[in-house]
Amino acid sequence: MKRSSLLGLALAGALLVPALSYAEVSCTRGGLQSAVDLYIAAQGKGDTTGLPLAKGLGYWENMTAIDIKQGLVSKALKIDHASSLLDTSTCQTFTEVIVNDKQTPYVLGTRMRINHDKIAEIEILWTTTGYWLFNSGNYLKYASEENWGPIAADRRDSRATLEAAANAYLDAFLEGKKDLVPWGYPCQRTEGGAYTGKGKADDSCDVGVPAGVNIANRRFVVDEVTGSVVAYCTFGAGGPNSGSGAPDTHLFRVENGKLRYVHTLTHLLQASFKATPPAPATK
Repeated sequence: MKRSSLLGLALAGALLVPALSYAEVSCTRGGLQSAVDLYIAAQGKGDTTGLPLAKGLGYWENMTAIDIKQGLVSKALKIDHASSLLDTSTCQTFTEVIVNDKQTPYVLGTRMRINHDKIAEIEILWTTTGYWLFNSGNYLKYASEENWGPIAADRRDSRATLEAAANAYLDAFLEGKKDLVPWGYPCQRTEGGAYTGKGKADDSCDVGVPAGVNIANRRFVVDEVTGSVVAYCTFGAGGPNSGSGAPDTHLFRVENGKLRYVHTLTHLLQASFKATPPAPATK
């Protein structure tokens, strides 16, 4: 076979590689996981060229639209831990990313929406040094010890149950009706890096839930397989007398209809918070 023909075949094969990878991205669990894997690789390199991005891509950081080329996803980060929700009903993913680097620590909450075989939306909420209760080392320690794996099919809660549990918890911030929250025991909460558990059977997430704060602008990503639901929201509605409106995520693991883990990230500078932060529990 002529050299030119061989070269042509080689080039054609090379061109097919990204196309085949992109074809794996879809609204199935496997396809959503492929999208997550591509994102993790891109975030690790700070290079989005390997992502199958839609032409009309929406990209946000901390609920503000920006140019992806200027975004955090274009900055190489050494990822120490990542855990994802796969929502086949809405073609969305959520990935909690922990970067425990002394120079540039981060905890990210990254949402993506898939449109057929393309990534149509990427939304990142990030926290770092100086933000609300931030401690990437603690976050990594406790998240790594928790079980966010699949729940047996015959014990899985419905999407409605998972969303109801999240809403009940968030609703309690406004009117203080904590008796409507499906508290589980034990339940551990990690807030920015502050941890409430003590490793005991009666550990509770019913700690430090203030009243009078409207957790507004809620959007959900739900994974029934892992009993997980995350709410993108704002801590307060913003504006006079209605809270800071700081971008926030609340991530929940629900087992048998009860809260098991709660993770919260708030894009709010610690110096901007007027009250005294809650003291973290020791394990």
